[in-house]
Amino acid sequence: MAKVLHVEDLHVSFQVAGGEVQAVRGVTFTLNKRETLAIVGESGSGKSVTALSILGLIPSPPGRIKQGKIRFGERDLTRLPEKEWYRIRGSEIGMIFQDPMTSLNPTMTIGKQIMEGIRWHRRAGWCEAFQKAVEILKLVGIPHPEKRMKQYPHEFSGGMRQRVVIAIALACFPKILIADEPTTALDVTIQAQILDLMKEIQRQTGTSILMITHDLGVVAETADRVAVMYGGQIVEIGWVHEIFASPRHPYTRGLMGSIPCLDKAKDQALEPIPGSPPDLFLPPPGCLFADRCPYAMNVCYEEMPETTHVSGFHQVRCWLEDPEAPPVFPKILPEKS
Repeated sequence: MAKVLHVEDLHVSFQVAGGEVQAVRGVTFTLNKRETLAIVGESGSGKSVTALSILGLIPSPPGRIKQGKIRFGERDLTRLPEKEWYRIRGSEIGMIFQDPMTSLNPTMTIGKQIMEGIRWHRRAGWCEAFQKAVEILKLVGIPHPEKRMKQYPHEFSGGMRQRVVIAIALACFPKILIADEPTTALDVTIQAQILDLMKEIQRQTGTSILMITHDLGVVAETADRVAVMYGGQIVEIGWVHEIFASPRHPYTRGLMGSIPCLDKAKDQALEPIPGSPPDLFLPPPGCLFADRCPYAMNVCYEEMPETTHVSGFHQVRCWLEDPEAPPVFPKILPEKS
């Protein structure tokens, strides 16, 4: 498979009044052409910071990329000057932001907001940009696009606003589309429509999608591969069917156990993950999930596990799966459900 994006050993920190927050710590993954990769995890796990780093949108100060590479084609995005970013954002890498009400300008018509990127990146005239914007509105399923071009964001419903945000991100048909919680504020019916729309757009345009979400239902519906993040690290990554059928990291199993399921008995309660996420001001020396893990061993508190290749693309960062785990600490296998 052809690589479109490769993130290698990414570290991102924020210097705040209380000290240094190590938001992302050693993240590595690859996004392939025409692929949808979902990054999933609870709030504060570093998903959005990773996405913003790819687009060079980490505010500095207080944030900075301390280490790592983000390769987009032959370019390392961590070393780009700001003027080069203007050519990439919106043109080669587009982003669907989480809340359409805050990402759309309430004082500008929808048409102007879509045309802005087309005129800037494609050097198109007004008439050409208008026609392309109408075509993109048709592509994302907005009826009467010529009329809608003249309307403002408050005249659209929540689902229609999200379609407009997708239209803006697709205006120049970028190679990569980053979707940060694209269905969070929408009801389930509109969520399904938006997810179907993104799959159809990918089929038509061939774009690669990086999906940021905490919703495993969205992951199952849209993604080819999934990366599970916890405490600023990827703890498990693999094909969606592998992760859902055979999750290997205790955190991934905890996420799966907390999903409402129609197959469960009425009196069977959901199984929440106990405890709280780690303090990223002062991360522990060992596994970040050890305090919440029911299978934690002494080594888990003392030393960070390396990434283990389970099979093919399936990788996990856990001492339970490491064949080279210290022999003085016996492997404790979880009970099979």
